[in-house]
Amino acid sequence: MMQARIFQLNCSHGGLPKLAVRDAVLTELGLIGDDHKFPDIHGGPERALCLFSLDRILELQGEGHSIFPGSVGENVTISGLDWNHMTPGQQLALGEEVLIEITTYTSPCNSIIDSFADGKYQRISQKVHPGYSRVYARVLQPGHLTVGQTVRLLKCIDSR
Repeated sequence: MMQARIFQLNCSHGGLPKLAVRDAVLTELGLIGDDHKFPDIHGGPERALCLFSLDRILELQGEGHSIFPGSVGENVTISGLDWNHMTPGQQLALGEEVLIEITTYTSPCNSIIDSFADGKYQRISQKVHPGYSRVYARVLQPGHLTVGQTVRLLKCIDSR
C-alpha cells in the first residue's frame, strides 16, 4: 500500500489558483500567508484548512478537465490516500506535529469554473459525485507542514 503524503501546500492572498509553497505554519485559523476574498464563506476555525486528493485531480484531468493542484482552492493536496475515507469526523495526522479533523464537504462555487471542461464545476460536488469533494478541516493541533510529509488516518470511519 502506498504511503499517503502531502504532495503540495497551496496559499494565496485571496483568489485562485492558490500557489505552491514548500512549507507553511498551520494555526487554528489556517496556513499563515493564506487569505480569503470572502472570509464569511471560507476560513474560520471550522474551515481552517481545505484538502483535496492528487489522485482525484489526476482522474479529473483524465476526463478532460484542466484542474491542477491548487486550482480549486485547496490548501493541502494529498497523494496516496483513499479519498472515500475523507468524511466528517475523520481525524488525520499531517507530518509529526499537526492533527486535524474533517468538518464538512466543501461546496463547489463558480470561482473554480475555469478548472472544469464546459464549466462543470459540480463535478466535485459531494451531492452529485460522492467521494470527489474537497473537504474542510478544523485544526486540533497546529504545527509546521512540509511537502512530502506523511499523512495518516487516525481513526477510519466507514463512509458507507
